[in-house]
Amino acid sequence: MDQDTLKQLLQQVQAGDLGIDEAIEGLKNLPFESMDFATLDHHRALRCGFPEVIYCPGKTVEQVRVIFGRLAEAGGPVLATRASDEQYAAVAADIPAAEYHPAARAITLRQGEPAEAAGHVAVIAAGTSDLPVAHEARVTAEIMGARVTTHFDVGVAGLHRLLACKSELQSANVIVAVAGMEGALASVVGGLVSAPVIAVPTSVGYGASFGGVAALLAMLNSCASGVSVVNIDNGFAGGYIAAVINKQTAG
Repeated sequence: MDQDTLKQLLQQVQAGDLGIDEAIEGLKNLPFESMDFATLDHHRALRCGFPEVIYCPGKTVEQVRVIFGRLAEAGGPVLATRASDEQYAAVAADIPAAEYHPAARAITLRQGEPAEAAGHVAVIAAGTSDLPVAHEARVTAEIMGARVTTHFDVGVAGLHRLLACKSELQSANVIVAVAGMEGALASVVGGLVSAPVIAVPTSVGYGASFGGVAALLAMLNSCASGVSVVNIDNGFAGGYIAAVINKQTAG
């Protein structure tokens, strides 16, 4: 249950449109709900501004279906990351409004009145092979209410491609830079903009990239002061943090 939903419920009680017992029924699963295989944190939106997110790998199709459904009942937006086609099919059978984003491997459900997006998040990717992680960042930021612009295949091997979108990047409140190989994109972008840059290393690259460790270390050692780094392939974290920064900056 998010703040808007809770506020509406309390206003209904105050106005006499909703009885105390009915309000208690609506709040009975706060702050959490225990199930055999999960304990859902229904207070997450009140504390952190966005509901609990479902990480699908390691969960069965049935577990994802049930968890998604319980979170949807709370009335707020729902996000499930790294979801399979089978997991989405099970969710959609119960909730037809749920949307699957194949490139991002994510399931989303938009509910309630979406906040008007102010400012924007720019998501950039060095190469086409980085797109699954970049799309995960994009979908995450969008479901959290951010307006997102994307600039793909603008890696430093063809620097003119990046410079062509410099003005758009400089107008962003925060930038998510997704890159594998040597991970140089974040440092270059960090030297062009005043906004914070969230670097997301990917596991894309040949043997000496060590599954993204080379990009991770390069980003951690960036000479650009405004760059911070999340874990390898963690587009979700990049998008989430970007949306939070954008909301604070725009507000």
